Amino acid sequence: MDLILWRHAEAHDLREGETDDLARALTPKGERNAVRMAHWLNQVLPATTRVLVSPAVRTQQTAAALERKFKTVAALAPDGTVDALLDVTRWPEAREPVLVVGHQPTLGLAAAYLLAGTAQPWSIRKGAIWWLRCKEKDGRQQVTLLTVQSPSLL
Repeated sequence: MDLILWRHAEAHDLREGETDDLARALTPKGERNAVRMAHWLNQVLPATTRVLVSPAVRTQQTAAALERKFKTVAALAPDGTVDALLDVTRWPEAREPVLVVGHQPTLGLAAAYLLAGTAQPWSIRKGAIWWLRCKEKDGRQQVTLLTVQSPSLL
């Protein structure tokens, strides 16, 4: 199974008096970076990739740059957990690749858990992706990091 973790692109900060974190939108730079990363992803993602997205506006905008169908999943909201992420992606049993557009710290914690065996506060840059693959080898599951890509490198 391939699991691609995509952190939303740069978003506006909450303004004074605002309390709805889910309503924060991408900045103009975030919009450009989402399009840049989406262009790269569309060149390498299989057509069968399931795209699962947090309900936050900034993740919806990031995913929309792909111009593919996606499913909004409440469990991927900013307060989501690693267990919820692994559950909705059907890790590691899913047959098709899964792209998750989500948030820190959950994405970094998930990457650490899958690669190092313990949820540690790893940081994933805004707009970046981490592409992980789980394969069975010698009767054991082996997780590898295929690539890390940042919009600033494209």
